[in-house]
Amino acid sequence: MRLRHIEVFNAVMQTGSVSAAARLINVTQPAVSRTLQHAELQMGFALFQRARGRLTPTNEALALFPHIEKLFEQLDEVQRLAANLRHGQSADRLNVLTVFALSREVLPRAVAGFRRRHPQVQVHVQALHTPQVVSALLLQEADVGFVISSAGQPALEHELLAEVDMFCVLPKGLLPPSRVRAEGMELKDLAELPVVALDARDPLGMRLGQACREHGVGLSPVVTVQTYHAALSMAEYGLGAAIMDGCTALAADRRRVHVVPLLPRITVGVNALSLPQRPGSVLARAMTQEMHKALRELLNAS
Repeated sequence: MRLRHIEVFNAVMQTGSVSAAARLINVTQPAVSRTLQHAELQMGFALFQRARGRLTPTNEALALFPHIEKLFEQLDEVQRLAANLRHGQSADRLNVLTVFALSREVLPRAVAGFRRRHPQVQVHVQALHTPQVVSALLLQEADVGFVISSAGQPALEHELLAEVDMFCVLPKGLLPPSRVRAEGMELKDLAELPVVALDARDPLGMRLGQACREHGVGLSPVVTVQTYHAALSMAEYGLGAAIMDGCTALAADRRRVHVVPLLPRITVGVNALSLPQRPGSVLARAMTQEMHKALRELLNAS
């Protein structure tokens, strides 16, 4: 199929008729009909059944359409990247991406420090999941991203800012006080408790799953969540014990939960991600330094 064939086919599939497709892509109805006929002739099979002025997709068309949709999504990404390259990055604006775990305590402190040094710069912050942070950076939609336990991405620069311990957050009353030890909670001791689990596809969820397999521990999740702050909230409402990174644990309401280290010790990295030679990298570097400082201050104080 040629690109013009794909454009017309997509328009007809979206609108359901030749006339509506013509209006959508701003061409004449005869042009749409001719293009469809040419596409069918070239491929050797029909795309639509025509009856009483209506078009019904054939099985072949239905098989092709999901792939056409993916192609148009990729074209949209190309257009967005081209627009970002065309407009460039404003010298008085910094676009920052972060995972949710860093958005409550760490990043606000870093932004405050950055604003004291660069009061003329507007900081735009967006909290996303790690794959979305990586995708947005590759599309040049941001200057810097901060993630926890990022998988390697060759096109991005990685800078380790801190190693963070994982903690266990226990609702008060879940265990007798004598069993809540300040030195930490053994992973095997969680096997008998209701647990708020992290999604197995999450970087911390994968680390925890690996640790459970290594130590022969089977947990009993009562609920599974995708964000660490959701896990914290579930624990604070008494649903079960939650395991999370030390940055998220900083926000715990100590009146409602106990926060103790997880044993054996598991650490995860907080990383700064950026595109090499990204315009505005001086400001991105300044923000990264503030994140490093905020992490050091908060983790040392906890």
